[in-house]
Amino acid sequence: MAKISVNKIVGVLIQTDLIFISAFGLITPIFAVFITRQIQGGGVQVVGFAAAIYWILKAILQIPIGKFLDRHKGEKDDIRFLVLGYIIVVFVPIGYIFSFLPWHIYFLQAIYSLGMAMAVPAWAAIFTRHIDHGKEAFEWSLESTGLSFGSGITGAVGGILVAKFGFHLVFIIVSVFAFIGALLPLLIYKDVNPRGDHHIRFSKIKDLF
Repeated sequence: MAKISVNKIVGVLIQTDLIFISAFGLITPIFAVFITRQIQGGGVQVVGFAAAIYWILKAILQIPIGKFLDRHKGEKDDIRFLVLGYIIVVFVPIGYIFSFLPWHIYFLQAIYSLGMAMAVPAWAAIFTRHIDHGKEAFEWSLESTGLSFGSGITGAVGGILVAKFGFHLVFIIVSVFAFIGALLPLLIYKDVNPRGDHHIRFSKIKDLF
């Protein structure tokens, strides 16, 4: 099988997203079921409000965070925001284990939105600066394809695990794998540009698969 080669920074970012987002793919198909079964008074309206809190707060927080990152030149701060944001999110599934009232879920969704609002602009900024010239469509498609396969597979696995072992084990597994994904960007901390020159591209090649 032919190897897929990309530069080191892009490769690590793609693998970070693959592990982190795929881990949360274990929760996606069963989250609504968890709320309706495990949360007191947890009906479909709670599911809807939980989703709304996450998406609305994330939308509000992303813009000022993105502007903040743009004002601070260099990519070290981007890496720090990416790792810190993902680590914040890692604790959300653990919080679900101890939740039994709707407001617990709402609070955790707010934390989730903060972490992702920190991580998403930072990830996108680094990826945009280091994507290989002439391979933009391929590398974005590689990112999307990885997430699609990963989320699809873990979505099925998550349902099976919950059926056999319950929600709590799945939440623990999600946090463990998400934590691993959250730490991967530290592998490129020394490789990113500390001065913020957007035109620098790294030519070092990494075999992704």
